[in-house]
Amino acid sequence: MAATQTRDAVIIGGGHNGLVCAFYLSKAGLKVTICEARSVVGGAAVTEEFHPGFRNSVASYTVSLLSPKVIADMGLHGHGLKIVERPISNFLPISDSKYLKLGGGLERTQEAFRQYSRRDAEVLPAYYAMLDEIGDVLRDLAAETPPNLGDGIHGLLRGARQGTRLALLSKERKRDLLDLFTKSARDFLDGWFESDAVKASFGFDAVVGNFASPDSPGSAYVLLHHTFGEVNGKKGAWGHAIGGMGSITQAMAKACEALGVEILLDAPVEAVHVEHGKDGARAVGVQLVDGRQIMAPIVSSNLNPSLLYGKLIAPSALPAAFAKAIKGYKNGSGTFRMNVALSELPDFTCLPGKVAAEHHQCGIVISPTLDYMDEAYRDAKAFGISKKPIVEMLIPSTLDDSLAPPGQHVASLFCQQFAPTLPDGRSWDDEREAAADLIIDTVNDWAPNFKASVLGRMILSPLDLERKLGLTGGDIMHGHMSLDQLWAARPVLGHASHRGPMKGLYMCGAGCHPGGGVSGNPGRNAAREILRDKDFVTALKLSVVGR
Repeated sequence: MAATQTRDAVIIGGGHNGLVCAFYLSKAGLKVTICEARSVVGGAAVTEEFHPGFRNSVASYTVSLLSPKVIADMGLHGHGLKIVERPISNFLPISDSKYLKLGGGLERTQEAFRQYSRRDAEVLPAYYAMLDEIGDVLRDLAAETPPNLGDGIHGLLRGARQGTRLALLSKERKRDLLDLFTKSARDFLDGWFESDAVKASFGFDAVVGNFASPDSPGSAYVLLHHTFGEVNGKKGAWGHAIGGMGSITQAMAKACEALGVEILLDAPVEAVHVEHGKDGARAVGVQLVDGRQIMAPIVSSNLNPSLLYGKLIAPSALPAAFAKAIKGYKNGSGTFRMNVALSELPDFTCLPGKVAAEHHQCGIVISPTLDYMDEAYRDAKAFGISKKPIVEMLIPSTLDDSLAPPGQHVASLFCQQFAPTLPDGRSWDDEREAAADLIIDTVNDWAPNFKASVLGRMILSPLDLERKLGLTGGDIMHGHMSLDQLWAARPVLGHASHRGPMKGLYMCGAGCHPGGGVSGNPGRNAAREILRDKDFVTALKLSVVGR
């Protein structure tokens, strides 16, 4: 007979948000168990050896959005986490003879922009000031639970409190905010800059994890979402976690275990137990695939909402209106992810050299114009695969010699646009290798030694991302970051406060506000709401995660 265990809370999925949620619940005195399907915690933020002697981050690949509050509360640096900054942010090859570098300070970026437009260089401080001012407000809101339809006076007060911060913005900033939420990235950037190269350097952020064109309405918000971060106290900076992204989640696991959190590996959940009583349906625990049961009055899911409600909960247990809404939840980020082992560094035609330099130590973006990005999307919509894909390459071994043998390197290739489902009945199982070859050839067009330097590769098509990491449709954001799936509408209206459609059921993953990226905010916010619902919570316990 399968064992039955009783706990205060059970977390489905040991990705970074599940770990964060478990930490705060345990810190408040609850007995918590995490059920992770894979043999390692971390979800998409893990480090694996993919070729003998070569290790790298598997899916997520860079640090910026991780909440400083989460880092401090969990004591991640004390558990071995070390983050180093990129010397500059990005390097964009523009032609065989031209390139653009971003970062290294405002004046230096302005000087780089002057090669393409003196006007754009002069405008840059005002553009950064606008992003900083709006970003500061939205960064604070990312750490708050959105107002929830149906929450009565409590929801109204929460909405009023959060709305006050937006109301304090100047009229000009409110216009900018409206533009960012509603306009395409191209329309938004056209209002600021004139150089195609400069607009491409900012427009790339609008298509990261976004199966859309820079001409798609709302794509400007995705651009904004990627400016929220900071590294080591520096806003807008990007960094690398020594040992890869898995070092973040391994440190989180240590913090959880230090508080007594039980982490079960190779423990996929088969179903959520639901009981029906006089006060309606209630989640009361989970059933594992191997037959074990963990009963708990709190069930919190770190999974994509489509996966949670589509596979783990009986349709009859869901209210009809909610079932209809969640069925319409949109997934699919158009992402194809690769890791490659390299015998040498890429030697770019526009900036020759195979000795590690700052342009090897930052984000290398192969996407020279907004038109290039648009064409990549239109190809993917028509044929499933971009003829000229968008590629961001990072070579973390230039900052972290633990990832590759001496003199050799690893590179992360984050690629857009690749349709989550191929047209005409074609399968990613049949086309993944050809797509990977295309990506290698795309980089090789800009760095002609690249193809010959590849010693081995890990390929993750959208289908592979779904199978390996539970990313529905290969969606790295756990759902489109579009206006209809943000803030009080994430994942659906009426359930933005991390609470599911039945008592005892919560959501703590990136399918909740504020969305995708390795931030920890969804997990922290969910824990706060769970503790608010516990009738024994004292002000002291609530203060664990803030009010």
